[in-house]
Amino acid sequence: MAPMFLVLLLGISATLALEQRQNLTFPLAISTWSFVEAVRSARRALESGRSAVDAVVEGCSTCERLQCDGSVGYGGSPDESGETTLDAMVMDGVWYVSSRSIPGILWFSREILQTTMNAGAVGSLRFVRDAAIAAKLVLLHTEHTLLVGDQASKFAISMGLQGPVNLSTDESLGKTRSWLGNSCQPNFWKDVVPDSKLSCGPYQTSPPSPPLEAKLGCGGDSTSLSRGISSHNHDTISMAAIDKEGNIAVGTSTNGATHKIPGRVGDGPIVGAGAYADSEVGACGATGDGDVMMRFLPCYQVVESMRRGMTPQQAADDAIARIRRKYPDFVGALFAINRQLEHASACHGWTFRYSVWSKGMDDVEVITVLPSD
Repeated sequence: MAPMFLVLLLGISATLALEQRQNLTFPLAISTWSFVEAVRSARRALESGRSAVDAVVEGCSTCERLQCDGSVGYGGSPDESGETTLDAMVMDGVWYVSSRSIPGILWFSREILQTTMNAGAVGSLRFVRDAAIAAKLVLLHTEHTLLVGDQASKFAISMGLQGPVNLSTDESLGKTRSWLGNSCQPNFWKDVVPDSKLSCGPYQTSPPSPPLEAKLGCGGDSTSLSRGISSHNHDTISMAAIDKEGNIAVGTSTNGATHKIPGRVGDGPIVGAGAYADSEVGACGATGDGDVMMRFLPCYQVVESMRRGMTPQQAADDAIARIRRKYPDFVGALFAINRQLEHASACHGWTFRYSVWSKGMDDVEVITVLPSD
């Protein structure tokens, strides 16, 4: 009798959980920054009954087409060579009750709660504009999580995406020319000097008795603030969506840091850094100095903190504080949302905005968040 009682109890619990989900005002979409059109695209997908994964891909793809802030999609954030490359990620945090019927009783499989937690991502993607769709293709059609560089491009094109196409524009090439004319400042090198009289490199690490002026001139100051990080040159759209069934997904897309060293991949396509989702708990999206933030997996931290009982605000504040304690000059922000549709944000080093829409709202709302420090 004990196994049968357990099965019936689990069945009642699953039914109650479903009823609780139906009582909440799903669906919902939320993103970093004032990316209103991206959230509207996600809203349309959700209202038409599409999945949370589809919604975040629609939202991120809209930002890619609109070149949001010049920091998402083609034609922005050229690397040192003048080329634009893209990073993106999609994560499906859906969970569901798996069951099979036996005559006279509802019987559950051995794995009662199945959590997919699938993710797909691309990094340093070249010659393909649709980075978010490419990430979704990795999620749907491979057992991998992250593909990078030329091989990621070949994969995306083989799966039907348009390419190869030029991701540079007159504007992005103009940024590179201006940067070269400013002795390649600011940049992301440190503790190196040019191996010639040219201040733009190539660089070497162990010159004989390098003068202090040369060391400072080629690499610049290594702190985030001195590199001029802002929402216009070092940004990500990070988006979360909750569909009509209560399933949660996240997505990111970015063209990375302006004048990055070629081959650099930021926090956007790293699961738990740029975004994280678990439909049992909630979701998080982040933006900012990815080279620092990815070392702390802040979005994974946020979701786990909410799992342990923190509110979204407490979880967001805690994740930012963990980074600030060791990197007081970092610049970044994140949003957090739980299954009860409570959302909050925390930031450091800049004023942050995030956009949100949920069922019953006439349009997207943009919320401004001031740094707590």
